[in-house]
Amino acid sequence: MHFDLSVYLVTDAGLCGSDGVERTVEEAVKGGVTIVQLRDKHAADDAMIEQARRLKQALDTHAELTGRRVPLIINDRLHVALESGADGLHVGQSDTAAQEARKAMGEDAIIGLSINNAEQLAAAPVALLDYVGLGPVFATQSKQDHAAPIGFDGLAALTDACPLPGVAIGGIKVEHVEAVKQSGAHGMAVVSAICGQPSPYDAAKELSQQWQAATEQA
Repeated sequence: MHFDLSVYLVTDAGLCGSDGVERTVEEAVKGGVTIVQLRDKHAADDAMIEQARRLKQALDTHAELTGRRVPLIINDRLHVALESGADGLHVGQSDTAAQEARKAMGEDAIIGLSINNAEQLAAAPVALLDYVGLGPVFATQSKQDHAAPIGFDGLAALTDACPLPGVAIGGIKVEHVEAVKQSGAHGMAVVSAICGQPSPYDAAKELSQQWQAATEQA
């Protein structure tokens, strides 16, 4: 399945607040988000499955109306991805194995893996993956148990060594877009840069426009 990593939204129910995850996603996609990851470390599987199904329906409707398909990726929970009909799964180093995800979801699924250092990259099952998440670039409040930040130098080194498309994650804001692009990453994964913003639509639009401008300058 074709996918575009450039503006990758990772959801956070707490940050979304009264707007809620679903409204935030719908507005952000209208603004230019290219791929959505549903991440919720606290929700029960059943509740997450139902939410994922609603998000998938909303994204399918968006594709029908605009011709622009935005894939839905589930973080960590293979069962949720399978039951909801999501487009793929993102796993961490300690999450569901990429091998298990690929076997269960099939060749058309989008499978991503979090990478923090060169050793993890060297050990990654590249043949089973479609992309990698590289970071965290900066420390971030949206994920308390993250590994040590790698900065833009670390991001560039991993991107240069990586045979797969890589998306930068970890504290990425709109002011970092040009640096992310210069690192060689194929996109930026954001949480608080969209979730909890006064207008998820405007926030996503600015990120998309800045990425496009950085791409044209590259």
